[in-house]
Amino acid sequence: MAKHSFDSSLQNTPSEDDREIAVILKAVMPGDPSVAVGSVDPVAEIMALADTAGLRVDSAVLQKRERPHPGTYVGRGKLEELKEEADRVGANVILVDDPISPGQGRNIEEATELRVVDRSELIMDIFARNARSHQAKIQVELAQLQYFQSRLTRMWTHLSRMEGGAVGTRGPGETQLETDRRIISKKISVLRDRLSDIEKQAHTQHKSREGSFRIALVGYTNAGKSTLLRKLTGADVLIEDRLFSTLDTSTRKWKLDVPFDVLLSDTVGFIRKLPHGLVASFHATLMEAREADLLLHVVDASSLTVEFDIESVARTLKRIGCEKHPQLMIFNKLDRVPDERRIDLQHLLTEQEDSFVISATEGTGIERIIERILEITQERVETGEYQLPHSRSDLAARLRTMATVELEEFRDDGIFIEARFETGQKARWESALREAGLFPPVSP
Repeated sequence: MAKHSFDSSLQNTPSEDDREIAVILKAVMPGDPSVAVGSVDPVAEIMALADTAGLRVDSAVLQKRERPHPGTYVGRGKLEELKEEADRVGANVILVDDPISPGQGRNIEEATELRVVDRSELIMDIFARNARSHQAKIQVELAQLQYFQSRLTRMWTHLSRMEGGAVGTRGPGETQLETDRRIISKKISVLRDRLSDIEKQAHTQHKSREGSFRIALVGYTNAGKSTLLRKLTGADVLIEDRLFSTLDTSTRKWKLDVPFDVLLSDTVGFIRKLPHGLVASFHATLMEAREADLLLHVVDASSLTVEFDIESVARTLKRIGCEKHPQLMIFNKLDRVPDERRIDLQHLLTEQEDSFVISATEGTGIERIIERILEITQERVETGEYQLPHSRSDLAARLRTMATVELEEFRDDGIFIEARFETGQKARWESALREAGLFPPVSP
């Protein structure tokens, strides 16, 4: 396996020629989707990531390996081939489709005399481009600094423009590298404090939502979560056919026939080999998933690597402590699934409990999801019938604040009320009745 041939449809237009040119370096190892699924392009995803980051990919050098070479990622001979290919296409950067160690990166740089960007750095660059809120920008900056902290010896650049020897910036005999490390450590500490404050604010906001039924959309990046959020709630949210177009959580009220608020949240998309630093930094953002009552796992049914995508999301959910959350599997983009692959999709539906197939764009299959969610929410609803004395209209008024009153009749012997409660509210109401010295309520 050597150079990768590119389909003409992937070539860039002349207007895009001013972008940096990248050559992809990839070690194709067991477990890679392209090994298990013969029709999968081994560099399709990294090419999509590169395009999102504003790079132009003109070539790729691949090598089949059981495991990465500990020093050079691929063999020395393959690095010589990479150097020749980079010279041929006039590349500015080598793009490695794996997280690599500082030593591996340094050796690839020495062999090619070009800047090396690995998969983790590329994804963090995309996150930095797409971060819009103050919180997202802090989260990405923290992840980047933590990543670069261990790589200063290879990709050393001065973080401070102060002249050497300035007061407070340099100790006796301290090198610029040590100064930079100290600057990074201080900046990381400041960002962690800021994120801690943001998380405390988020906890306060979440407490204000107690009593609501919270649903979080999770899934592989570009699976159609934002499109589904818009379809279900009418929310005006950003929808782009690009990787990681959504970083900030969007939460909207979803009007369903239940006696409590239903909140639907979109979350950041997951991906294979998602950098650990990003998962840790997005702790506050992913709180929406951790504290949700129900997860809607949105899957791109048209993806050739659909089973790998599901596995990657499941692995990330486990990393953030959500593996045991109630979950519905939503196979989206039915409109893009060719007829010959619909049998495979049916097998997946059979294997996955509580799974549905939809097209969020066309609205196909949405009704079945709503029906199932209503069934789940009804498990939180309790009902009761109560007879109150005419003199205790204050209790009737209190009940209206605690439940949805379905029926209220003024009868000769008192006020008769039928009510629906969210879980826990019925017990509180009946406790209040006992404190008032009234008889226990009549069971429905």
